[in-house]
Amino acid sequence: MPGYVSAVLPLVTIFVLFLNVRCEGQNGQSGVYISAVGDPGMRRDGLRVAWEAWTFCNEVGEEAPHMGSPRGADCFDLASNGDANYTVVHHVSEADNKLSYTDSFPGNNYTNPNNVDLYAAAKEIYLGEKCEVKDNPPWQFWMVMLKNGNLDTTAALCPKDGAKVGPFNPESRFPCFGKGCMNQPLVYHNFTSIKGNKLKGGISGSYDLDVDLSQGVGGDISYYSVTWEKEVGQGGWSFHHILKTSKKYPWLMLYLRSDATLGFSGGYHYDTRGMTRTIPESPNFKVRITVDVRQGGGKNCQFYLLDMGSCWKNSGHSCDGDVLTDVTRYSEMIINPETEAWCRPDRLYECPPYHTFKNGTRVSRNDTADFPYDAYHVYCSPGNAKHAEQPTTYCDPYSNPQPQEIMQILPHPVWGEYGYPTKKGDGWIGDPRTWELDVGGLSHNLYFYQDPGTTPARRRWTSLDVGTEIYVSNNELAEWILSDFDILVPAISSEHGDSTRLI
Repeated sequence: MPGYVSAVLPLVTIFVLFLNVRCEGQNGQSGVYISAVGDPGMRRDGLRVAWEAWTFCNEVGEEAPHMGSPRGADCFDLASNGDANYTVVHHVSEADNKLSYTDSFPGNNYTNPNNVDLYAAAKEIYLGEKCEVKDNPPWQFWMVMLKNGNLDTTAALCPKDGAKVGPFNPESRFPCFGKGCMNQPLVYHNFTSIKGNKLKGGISGSYDLDVDLSQGVGGDISYYSVTWEKEVGQGGWSFHHILKTSKKYPWLMLYLRSDATLGFSGGYHYDTRGMTRTIPESPNFKVRITVDVRQGGGKNCQFYLLDMGSCWKNSGHSCDGDVLTDVTRYSEMIINPETEAWCRPDRLYECPPYHTFKNGTRVSRNDTADFPYDAYHVYCSPGNAKHAEQPTTYCDPYSNPQPQEIMQILPHPVWGEYGYPTKKGDGWIGDPRTWELDVGGLSHNLYFYQDPGTTPARRRWTSLDVGTEIYVSNNELAEWILSDFDILVPAISSEHGDSTRLI
């Protein structure tokens, strides 16, 4: 009888490796750090990867023809046939991936929501159970996320800061070619297979529903692909990403995420499944990644070396699913050297109220001598912030299911102490790097809004991802390779609470 081999010795080896990592945390604290993810460094032969596609406001809206609900997965283990010969044993079938909201889930353990948005959330749970690795605690998959930036203002599909609103007149900032512009993409899946000693699989597709991709991806068509490959028993998985916009679909996003295995993840107000078994909390956690940017995606491409997402209320309390009072919090390091600092002394409304240096020194944005304006692309306040310091810009109220707060930073010397890029061009085309980022320390010192007099929120980051957002640009192409993704957290609890506690 074939035996499963990928989940035993490799994981033991990796756990021992990461158990003995010593890192220095915030305020010079040092200690043993361990991996917070189920697949440390993406080295497990038996891959777990899923994909999801979102509308402008992180819902489904309508399924693409013959594609099923926009959730899918490729999860497998290797069975040994002796003499180093292996068979890929898949846990998710094509029928599973094609399940539509008109279908019932197999078995008797699942509800079948008669709603396209709720069905996709339920399908993620269903796929998560098929993919789950029964570690303690268990985990499910890396997540590839696709998002369509088109917004049909006449369709009334997206809420405004969480509140349902009716149709409104088109606005130039929201691209849309007409009815149907918010569609889900075509998704074509190549199940992971083995040839010789090499494992390879992937997904690809287009938002143009009438396109024939067999004729190539040139010309004015949208396109994306994610290909993963690995040598059996050697190294880690390499994820090769391509994203291309078109005139009809000029605003597209593609990320690879490590989401929480339970609860809410960044921008997602349903129960999620993911790779992050232990939720990292500021100020003490690290992220290791290797990123090789091959093509930049044009001047409007916001390539995120790291995007972190969380959720807490303006009172500092944890989110509970109330989209009127929950607030999605994002911070993103953009490494495209063509991205400019909108935060300037003459545009204080694009800046956070203050900057906190790593040593704790705080400087106001009004201090033109000491405030690092060039370190910030833009800051925007959540739409439900009743006491936001003025002047301010409020974040787009439609592109999330609830209010959101966004902090976008740029390479600058002030981030160097955290291991982040310090100048334009760092980590860009022709400069592939392995990064060890003190994300906990940086996120601890970034400004995020709370109502006056409230207890500071626990900053627990349920989503960490790498990828790009090509903003309103026709026929731009971005290409990059991601590998070695890992999140490191203290092996012991800190004064901020038990770092190993799940949400």
